[in-house]
Amino acid sequence: MSDLTSANTTTNKKSVSESGHAKNVANLQSLIAFVTAYGASYNPSKNALKLPQLTALATASQASLGDVVTKNTAFNNKTNERAEAFSNLKPLATRVVNALQITDATAKKVEDAKGFNQKLQGSNKSKKIETLTDPNAEAPKTISTSQQSFDQQIQHWAGLISVVQSETSYAPNETDLKVAALTAKQTDLTAKNNAVATAYTAISNSRIARNTLFYKEETGLLDVVADVKKYIKSIYGATSPQFAQVKGLKFSNKI
Repeated sequence: MSDLTSANTTTNKKSVSESGHAKNVANLQSLIAFVTAYGASYNPSKNALKLPQLTALATASQASLGDVVTKNTAFNNKTNERAEAFSNLKPLATRVVNALQITDATAKKVEDAKGFNQKLQGSNKSKKIETLTDPNAEAPKTISTSQQSFDQQIQHWAGLISVVQSETSYAPNETDLKVAALTAKQTDLTAKNNAVATAYTAISNSRIARNTLFYKEETGLLDVVADVKKYIKSIYGATSPQFAQVKGLKFSNKI
């Protein structure tokens, strides 16, 4: 890996925020502007340091940032849609149990329904309840715990439906309490929960691609920039005004 310190590239040893990645691209553009102004005197033998390759790297980096932003927004939108779908599930489950209690259902069947409702009411009880998210907020690095919680709620809801389906006298007049509506609710919850998982996979893969482009050893943006600075230092000298132009450009290093 290129020595970023020897190239006078300032690095941040903490994780890079989304704004930090964008700053890296902005400073790459500044570096390219300086290199362009050097004209024919900037003539490195290493292909990755040549101006056309630097320009291509800047274009690819900007596109990668845009892809992360797009997929991050899509993930947050899907998270919001799921939060909205699940928002009335617990009170609805309680209403279903209450409706079952005024049928001819046996005490055991009502007890089973109450059991599923209690499990559903207790889902994620000790954790922060998901609320609507700013579409521009950064997506989390992992969603496994949250995803499992919603999976469990769907399972408990399906169990409650199975109980009321088995009771022939369960025939409420309220549309949202009918078995068909409860089943449709389950289908909707499952679809929205799966959509979050799919959107998370997309943003996670987009971040991996960005990090590879920016931070992979030897070929990543940071190592290329470090080599460009070294080359400028070698042809103009450590005390040259040309090197002074580029040595202060700061690039954050992803850990």
